[in-house]
Amino acid sequence: MSAVDPEDRSVGELVLDVSERVSVLVREEIELAKTEVSEKVSKLLRGSVVGIAAGVFVLLGLAMVMHAIAWVLDDYLFSDHIWIGFAIEAGMWFVIAAIAGLVAFRAVKAGAPPTPELAIEEARRTKETLTGSTPHTAP
Repeated sequence: MSAVDPEDRSVGELVLDVSERVSVLVREEIELAKTEVSEKVSKLLRGSVVGIAAGVFVLLGLAMVMHAIAWVLDDYLFSDHIWIGFAIEAGMWFVIAAIAGLVAFRAVKAGAPPTPELAIEEARRTKETLTGSTPHTAP
């Protein structure tokens, strides 16, 4: 950047200055997109790790509850046929697992990949400013 008054600069100098500024702007937009995506991915990763840990502890607790239910069924309904209690309980857990799997499938299908929304919006505004077009309103 020179200290010369913009009115005293030639068209070539002005074009060079504009192209340098656009280049810097594009690099900053790319950096914004990278930062935004990496922040979203790190939050997703952190939440996933904590969720997995909670799931492991819930699984351990459910194993104890499942054994207790099977023994209760044996004691009150099927004396000395413990396998019936475990079979009934296993069927119940398979139904619950199928429902949970369906819910998980729908949630994953509905989810979108992390996109750099702020960077895309900023790039759209920059393009509109450079081309002189009017902004389009979203429905």
